[in-house]
Amino acid sequence: MNFMALIAQGGPVSQGVALLLLGMSVASWVVIVWKAWLLHRASGDVTRSIAAFWQSSSITQASEKLAAFDREALVLPLVAATQLQTGNTLASAGDLSQQLTRVLRDALHAVLHKLQYGQVLLATVGSTAPFVGLLGTVWGIYHALIGIATAGQITIDKVSGPVGEALIMTAAGLAVAIPAVLAYNVFGRQIGRIEADLEGFARDLRELVASASTSK
Repeated sequence: MNFMALIAQGGPVSQGVALLLLGMSVASWVVIVWKAWLLHRASGDVTRSIAAFWQSSSITQASEKLAAFDREALVLPLVAATQLQTGNTLASAGDLSQQLTRVLRDALHAVLHKLQYGQVLLATVGSTAPFVGLLGTVWGIYHALIGIATAGQITIDKVSGPVGEALIMTAAGLAVAIPAVLAYNVFGRQIGRIEADLEGFARDLRELVASASTSK
């Protein structure tokens, strides 16, 4: 009895578990490859964009430079947020410092939402895949033992083979979960560093715009 025969013998449950693990693996690896590319570019973009911003002579000139440097659009929304709304609306209520704090916070949250995209899927796969594999193991062992019992004489060699093959489902669950957990932790550290850089930039930008408006 091989692994595929065991899945076929287990019926819809074993087949469903195998397909679910396959789907979870494919989805997690797609996210891992995409986020590795995104965060690699984002880390470089943030460093270069912030440097280009402070080397500019004005916010207008900085915005033009960032359009070329900031490919992932992480710094540019913070700069654009300094264009405060006017009029008799709640968005324009409060003094300049309050308005800047509000719009920069909203822009920063939008950027961080983009960076965090896919993290929930990795966390979900990492935490549930072992249990999905365990379900397949339990179901496979159950059907293997039922088949052995109906065959008549029970010996160690007849039990160890099917049970060992059923345990492969647990190994498959771990094989799906481990890359997702590792990627989640690595990406979390990268996102944390980018977030710290953006928060520091947003704070400096707020003070710059506030002081420039006060001196006018």
